[in-house]
Amino acid sequence: PPAHSHSDWIGPPDKLSNLRPVIFYVPPEESALERRLREARQEAQASNQRFWARHNRAFRQEKEEFIYSRLKAKGLEMRDESGQKATLNAEEMADFYKDFLSKNFKKHLQYNRDWYKHNFRITFLMGRVALVRALRWLRRRKKNVEQ
Repeated sequence: PPAHSHSDWIGPPDKLSNLRPVIFYVPPEESALERRLREARQEAQASNQRFWARHNRAFRQEKEEFIYSRLKAKGLEMRDESGQKATLNAEEMADFYKDFLSKNFKKHLQYNRDWYKHNFRITFLMGRVALVRALRWLRRRKKNVEQ
């Protein structure tokens, strides 16, 4: 982001995770509390990035293996006579999706727990930052009224 920017920047989706990375704005006079909030947001982003990159990689690999095994069982190749990639019908793919989700249920459950923990922490810190900023604004306003 340019030096004059005063906001977070959001990039294009990551190839592995499909998440849009965020470059967080760091104010020149960032307080310790604001830094904790920014770092909590960065930590949550990094955690989400790791999880979804691993998850999507496993999904693609297992999907290819599933398709290959089903086509092989039917006596078909990965590509048809015209060179097009062979596919399975929706019912067959539904079997894969169901099995994949069932197999990864505990991972998703743990991810959701972690996601909630990150977000509760971020929300709490955001509330504290907002309160400190509001009090600072009120003090400045009171000081200006007295002058």
